[in-house]
Amino acid sequence: MPVRKGAPALLSAGTLCAALLLAACGSPAAPPAPAPTSAPAGDARPHPGPPARPSAPVPETRLPGVGPVTHAAVPDGTSQALVVTGASSDSTRSTATLYSRDPATGWKPQAGPWPTHNALRGWTADHTAGDLRTPVGVFRLGDAGGRLPDPGALLPYDQDEQFAISGTGFAGEPLEGSFDHVIAIDYNRVPGRSPLDKERPLGAEKGGGVWIHVDHGGPTQACVTLEREDLRELLRALDPAREPVVVMGPAAELAR
Repeated sequence: MPVRKGAPALLSAGTLCAALLLAACGSPAAPPAPAPTSAPAGDARPHPGPPARPSAPVPETRLPGVGPVTHAAVPDGTSQALVVTGASSDSTRSTATLYSRDPATGWKPQAGPWPTHNALRGWTADHTAGDLRTPVGVFRLGDAGGRLPDPGALLPYDQDEQFAISGTGFAGEPLEGSFDHVIAIDYNRVPGRSPLDKERPLGAEKGGGVWIHVDHGGPTQACVTLEREDLRELLRALDPAREPVVVMGPAAELAR
């Protein structure tokens, strides 16, 4: 807001006479004294300062829906995470969302949310072979493969006819094509190998072969499934340079 100028100063009588005499001789009259540019003395009105700058957004330091205990298991170098959330410990359906982390803005959705299936009996924090539950936790995603050709994955991709499957699922649905594309979840497996590798570092009793694969329309033995095109989108999005992980389990467990 500009400062209001004060009233012009009054000419003294002597000054006025001198000005008239000069005007009579043809000389220009002296210009009036300039008005003061500052506010008159005693002006107590507030003078606004520069406008305040908007504060920067606070980065999301944790994945949405993921509490401090669970998030502590996410490696420091990870900037890409697939969060798979079940409604309860017994639910066979869940939702998957891919998040990416930016240094300035924190964790933000990158793709999804997508509907998923998980194991017939839900989830467990202590998975064993044949319990028909999906393991809860944070696991690396580093290797992919399938019966069909690579759809453009950045992860190492092993195309092999051994990914073929037949038979029916728990709801009587056909399983054919379920392993056309898969992503190995690093639960009880050796990272850096094909998803077909059967070495189990924790022992056979702790199960293994837990994958993200093509949905067949029903619950699984331990895996997580995505619709075919959703899985293909995920395969093209996961970047090994970002050390991707899956964070999966029932909502209450993930929120701890």
